[in-house]
Amino acid sequence: MARPRRIDGCSYVGLNRYFLTFCVSDRRQAFADGDVVHVALAQFRKTAAVENFSLSAYCFMPDHVHLLVEATDQRSDLRRFAKLAKQRAGAAYALMCRGRLWQEGYYERVLRDDDASRDIARYIIANPVRGGLVTSPIEYPYSGSDVWTLQELLEDVMLY
Repeated sequence: MARPRRIDGCSYVGLNRYFLTFCVSDRRQAFADGDVVHVALAQFRKTAAVENFSLSAYCFMPDHVHLLVEATDQRSDLRRFAKLAKQRAGAAYALMCRGRLWQEGYYERVLRDDDASRDIARYIIANPVRGGLVTSPIEYPYSGSDVWTLQELLEDVMLY
């Protein structure tokens, strides 16, 4: 599969918000293992802190992960964040499981000013419901937010 293209003319640097999807190599179900999820999430959090991003929402589906990241500095660079986050999580996975974690590239959506972060976060945590894994986001152990509690995200929520 070819690496997804980035948007022409977009620098991906600055105070922007992004909805990201990273897919597991060969779409293996690596994130069905809670230990793998916890190791990858720790690396995402570490990278977000160092690269000046907040991890506003995450959902580890069995063969991919969705992230909502928000830059916290004018110098925040999404391409650097994505590269380092995948690299660190992939290295930790290789030590645990002796294999490659990620397929090449990633998918991103640059959010517009009128895209509400909380609505996107709700969409992300509802993904396991849409995927038929659970009947309520509260039942799914591999999603959450470093900005809001799950209860806050579920208030007045319509599952997408």
